[in-house]
Amino acid sequence: MDNVKMKSGLVLAEGEQLVMELEAELWAESQNPVAQFFGAIRRVFAMILGFRHKGFVVITNQRVVEIYNAISCYVFNTSRQMKCLLPSSIKEVGYFKTATCGFFCPSYKLYYESFTQRTSIQLSAMSDGEAQKVVDAFYNAIAKAQ
Repeated sequence: MDNVKMKSGLVLAEGEQLVMELEAELWAESQNPVAQFFGAIRRVFAMILGFRHKGFVVITNQRVVEIYNAISCYVFNTSRQMKCLLPSSIKEVGYFKTATCGFFCPSYKLYYESFTQRTSIQLSAMSDGEAQKVVDAFYNAIAKAQ
């Protein structure tokens, strides 16, 4: 078993290899510096009040896992959601770019659609090339698993 320490806390199964771990941006709406600033302020106020939440998409050579953690009152894990998607259930993967703050601050979001849901998460990518690399890695992982 791979002993890869992941931020999401996911433990890999025997023979499973990590392809990519993406942490979702849950506070800011885009790469726009103003949105990032207000997102940071929201995060600080939430931390002062004892609330934290983090979301992850973990892609391995065998599955796609969505993880969401919510912590309240500084230490109580009030919610942990983990969802495994079979690579064969994913029918579409891509990214979309939206302009924020005019055209100066693009926001890139990875999306994938399965038979039961559609998920999109904001990427930290700053260019089309970086976003394309994430999509390619995702696609190659699910294509090999089928």
